[in-house]
Amino acid sequence: MSAAANSTIKPDGWLVLDKPRGLGSTQAVGAVKRVLREAGYARTKVGHGGTLDPLAEGVLPIALGEATKLAGRMLDASKIYEFTIQFGEETDTLDTEGEVVERSDRRPPMLAVAAVLEHFTGAIEQLPPTYSALKIDGKRAYDRARAGEQVEMKPRRVTIHELSLWRDAGEDPQAVDLTSTFATTTGRPDPYDPGAPLELADSVTLVAHVSKGTYIRSLARDIARALGTVGHVTYLRRTKAGPFSEKQAISLDLLNEIGKGAPLHQSLLPLEAGLDDIPALSLDPDSAQAVRQGRVISGMPHKDGLYFAKLEDIPVALLEIVGGTAKVVRGFNTADVAE
Repeated sequence: MSAAANSTIKPDGWLVLDKPRGLGSTQAVGAVKRVLREAGYARTKVGHGGTLDPLAEGVLPIALGEATKLAGRMLDASKIYEFTIQFGEETDTLDTEGEVVERSDRRPPMLAVAAVLEHFTGAIEQLPPTYSALKIDGKRAYDRARAGEQVEMKPRRVTIHELSLWRDAGEDPQAVDLTSTFATTTGRPDPYDPGAPLELADSVTLVAHVSKGTYIRSLARDIARALGTVGHVTYLRRTKAGPFSEKQAISLDLLNEIGKGAPLHQSLLPLEAGLDDIPALSLDPDSAQAVRQGRVISGMPHKDGLYFAKLEDIPVALLEIVGGTAKVVRGFNTADVAE
């Protein structure tokens, strides 16, 4: 489709970008806006569904048009990361960008690494990094840290749903023998038990499925310290954010091709792709019109909860049903409706 033909179209939906290392999330949003302009699309609202640090790579959901109304839900969604901890040095930023603040010659046995992970699974207290975007008295923590201020972070409760050693795809985790004295040690294991195997790790790559608010850099720091050493993150990749996985992600090169005329629809996921955990609710034309006007609908036979209401294939609204009464939580005004 030509740029002229696109000029009246405001796309709605999701572009899942495989963000490269070095690109900030705000820069990624800017890149999408630029590509849409180059392709001739009408001015479209664009936002991202959860910040990914410039030094991290991987899944960054980009919301277009009416999907931006759902971007906040992505912030609350769980996420999956692959990350590498380099043992022996801790930096002030807890990644490769910072200055080394502590060193250790100790390297943990591999079996100790595997055994200690269960201590970081479930609900845990976590101290966020000093270099983070959290606000302290209205100012970003990293701005205060860079200005030389002493920054006191407060611990937060987060949930680590799953934490494991990374393995090549197709390898059966059950085939790897991780039996050791650490697995049966009461309390925190001593990674330097003289009876432990002496296969020492300079680094280790892990996979973590975490709740919102979890800092992987802090998790890496705490794992290293629990193993009697120090460490920092040298590699961080997000493989899943809410319902979006890396299999759905497009490269920056492919994104740029859209600006040169490649069809957007081949990469654009529908608005409801961000609502895979919410049941759909089909409306008749009269009910859809009532919902669009913000009216309450009574006598709904459905269970209490949140629903994605549609008129045939056209998104209408997010509805909350309580006691048979449906109220609009978020209405959608897609191009189909406007026309």
